[in-house]
Amino acid sequence: MPIHLIWGDDYEACNREIDEIIQTVIDQAWKSFNYSQIDGNDPKQNLRALEEVQSAPLGSGGRIVLVRRSPFCNGCSIELADKLVQVIKLIPDNTHLILNNSNKPDKRLKTTKLIQQAIQLNTLSKEKSFILPLPWDINGQRNLVKNISQRLNLKINYETVDLLVESIGNDSSLLNTELQKLSLLAEANKKKSNTNEPQEIPNEIVKELIKNNSTNALEISNLLLKGERVIALNKIDSLLKDGEPALRLITTLTGQSRGWLWVHLLDLQGNQDVKEIARLAGIANPKRIFVIRKQIQGKSLATLLEFMKKLLKIEVSIKSGINPIDAFKDNLLTES
Repeated sequence: MPIHLIWGDDYEACNREIDEIIQTVIDQAWKSFNYSQIDGNDPKQNLRALEEVQSAPLGSGGRIVLVRRSPFCNGCSIELADKLVQVIKLIPDNTHLILNNSNKPDKRLKTTKLIQQAIQLNTLSKEKSFILPLPWDINGQRNLVKNISQRLNLKINYETVDLLVESIGNDSSLLNTELQKLSLLAEANKKKSNTNEPQEIPNEIVKELIKNNSTNALEISNLLLKGERVIALNKIDSLLKDGEPALRLITTLTGQSRGWLWVHLLDLQGNQDVKEIARLAGIANPKRIFVIRKQIQGKSLATLLEFMKKLLKIEVSIKSGINPIDAFKDNLLTES
């Protein structure tokens, strides 16, 4: 009765782990018969999952029942808990139950204890967590870059790691995409040099690759800080039309604005230690502090706070369903 407990807010890594289990367990020729995906938000579907997981696979390979947003370790109802107790010992050896949730399992629940005990008793079972580092956890973001790089057999130096952290942050999905591009480039370079050894990716190539992900957004934030709102809005409109996700754009702008605020506040307090300011502000490269100081020179705290307030209002508007470009215009072209 293999059970897999996959949890955490790094959806990219969780999905990758789930896909690996599916590829390992299921014979693709029989996937339509032996694979079920259940929505854990629906109580009826959860009961259906416990019914299906008792079935042996058809044909060759194994069977998988995947429960997304699984409630079994997070707020499980009494009815569902009782049903799990009855069913867990009836799961066939070649049928796998995958329980996926973004939240950490509640160890106080009877169902969580039962599932974790079952995982310990079965060598095919596993519990894995994938947690995104917080925006200000620079070391955690560095480790995220390093882990993805190692999985892709990429060789990158510390300066390149910091460049990726500074440009992309803790966006696991985007990091994975950009590092996959670098992996393809590294593979091509290996063939050219006729070697099997992984070659270090030059920093210049990384800068060129991620230019469209960060530079445009940072350019827009600088234009807005200077008061050149019409030019900035034209660039925002162009980015959105090119397929740039609005929430990713607003996240980059907000991150830049937060950095400005931190540096301004710490300067007001008389903090002169650049490395300490970078650490507190969540800025990967301490050298950027000098650039930020130049950007915000002559700007008041009230101005920076007002800019941050506008960005937060834009984010709320977009999440409320307002057309992204209208959300930007409504908030950036009006005075509070």
